[in-house]
Amino acid sequence: MTGSVHVSQRIRCPADRAYSFIRDPANLPAWAAGVSDDMTLEFVARNDLGVLDHTVVLPDGTAFYNPLRVLPDGDECEVVFTLRPLLGVTDEDVEADVSAIRRDLLTLKQLLEPAEG
Repeated sequence: MTGSVHVSQRIRCPADRAYSFIRDPANLPAWAAGVSDDMTLEFVARNDLGVLDHTVVLPDGTAFYNPLRVLPDGDECEVVFTLRPLLGVTDEDVEADVSAIRRDLLTLKQLLEPAEG
């Protein structure tokens, strides 16, 4: 597979609230299953544009840049993660990564949306 894959999730939550929640490292274990204690995550500088791009650095020093955006839409937002497959990965690996990202974004939605009822 070549090219980026954009995975998005609409969330009934204001964009600024989603942005703050995602950016807080203390919240990562609650929604980002792929993040572990042996890696570091470095976000771009705080901004008013909803940009949460970040670099993941593995224990061996390998670094991956991940574009992540929170797009406002009235009282709601859309969170968009861009997966950039590495050269040589199989389509199955990409599909597994996309599935994992979808699960993480769905968990994020469940944490941020108001309870029904």
